[in-house]
Amino acid sequence: MKRNNYIKALGLSLVLAIGISGCNDDFLDSTPNDQITLENYFQNNAELQAATAPLYSKVWFDFNDKFYYALGDGRGNNLFAPYSDYIYPFTNFTETSLTGPMVSAWAAFYNVVGQSNNTINNIRNFAVNVTEDQKNLAIAEARFMRGVAYWYLASLWGDVILIEDNAAMVNNPIVPTNPRNDVFEFAIRDLEFAAKHLPETTGQSGRLTSWSAYGMLSRVYLSYAGLHGNSDPNSGTRSAEYLELAKKAALKVAEESGLELNEDYAALFTLEGNNDPEHLFTLNWVGGSTEYGITNTQQAYFAWNSEITGDDAAWGYYTYASWDVIRTYEAADQERLHATFATNGAFYPELRKEDGGYTYEETDRCNVKKGVVGSSKDTDGVVQRMNSGATTKMLRLAEVYLNLAEAILGNSASTSDAVALEYFNKVRTRAGMPTKSEISYSDLHYERRVELAMEGQYWYDLVRRAYYKQQEVINYLNNQERAVQYEFENGQYVAGDANTAQQVATATESMLLLPYPEGELVQNPLLRQDPVPYVFNEERISLFE
Repeated sequence: MKRNNYIKALGLSLVLAIGISGCNDDFLDSTPNDQITLENYFQNNAELQAATAPLYSKVWFDFNDKFYYALGDGRGNNLFAPYSDYIYPFTNFTETSLTGPMVSAWAAFYNVVGQSNNTINNIRNFAVNVTEDQKNLAIAEARFMRGVAYWYLASLWGDVILIEDNAAMVNNPIVPTNPRNDVFEFAIRDLEFAAKHLPETTGQSGRLTSWSAYGMLSRVYLSYAGLHGNSDPNSGTRSAEYLELAKKAALKVAEESGLELNEDYAALFTLEGNNDPEHLFTLNWVGGSTEYGITNTQQAYFAWNSEITGDDAAWGYYTYASWDVIRTYEAADQERLHATFATNGAFYPELRKEDGGYTYEETDRCNVKKGVVGSSKDTDGVVQRMNSGATTKMLRLAEVYLNLAEAILGNSASTSDAVALEYFNKVRTRAGMPTKSEISYSDLHYERRVELAMEGQYWYDLVRRAYYKQQEVINYLNNQERAVQYEFENGQYVAGDANTAQQVATATESMLLLPYPEGELVQNPLLRQDPVPYVFNEERISLFE
């Protein structure tokens, strides 16, 4: 590494804005113009929208390519891949400061931060002939993206460097980290600004709305509730203030947005469901393209044979559901299981359409279905080699409903609160599951795991719990039987022997955070030092007064 990733991320967002074309989502289309400069670019609202479009895709590529699921599902033990070196280090707790996907993800998050900063500051400095509301809306999109990136950074590394001015980092890249709590506060400020200035509706499918921001705030408030004012990771309690904020943010979406769950869970993960209204935030990729950096590569890593993809990019045979997640599914929870993991005898009409559909017949694994959409023939050319054309699901309405129920549960052992039950049961009944009259953390834990499996979320649920019940989470991680194989016998899956291809380390407190990338430590030795409190330059926005 010649220059650290903070500096690499500081290229002009304008370059990205004019560099994406050929997309099947119209807001990512743009027409390059070699005469564009910063001084003459931001002349109208369409150009503001073009400037923010790349924040929905290209800057997230190195996060989406492998880390999204390798960390979120692999480390949480939804995913077992004993021969995939971009997954098993996370599953086995054996990653190092040189682990490739982790290094790439760190760079991707700071790329999001850097490009968001450029977008924000360029709009402030150069936008003309547009209203203040139009400027604030575009800035709100960028601040949403920056806030989400910092939520990931805080959740994964804890103390990290907060950046608002890229130029200052270019001039002095050797700077200390800021405390994890300050990083959460920074992310919250960004998302609160986004909630205030984003519109309730948008004319372009896949664009952020205020409901996207309120929904994300419900997640971040809920996470921060275990940290705010809490110096004991085993205190067993969360901040009442932030639980209430999480409840209010989720209620805004649940009661005021007019949005509803799609009645068909599986439809959310088809190409036709790419930007279903239930998806509050997605990464949008360029269908029909093979251009590196603007494609969704995940199908290539999940598809278990070339019959599925129609080409040689099908490397997912040894990437499949863990025994721990398969044994978790309740017997009646077939709709979500079928849409997430392929099980013996499952039929998928959207795959191999020329043959009338595809029946899964493996008996010693359950390969990943979510993210696998078929071949180019199945999708009229949207799918290309190493590109499914599917959006990446970053936040769904169902999660917000579960955030609401968890915020209401708060520090109690259980709740029969009518609002919590209403929205919790909406998620259950959509999946064909019976309703409950009382819910506990165990109930919420189950729903979150199976509802959001293979959407890169499970590890962060465990981290959030560890902020206030750390030892419980460590004990849980060490009892997940992370190397156990299984077989389909007599109509059910049963445990088999352990796979010894990779050895699983014992989970400890230190493994709740990732190591800083080695190249960053070499370039910036202050990463090893104690964090320095961040000086905030704005007041918090009061959204609920």
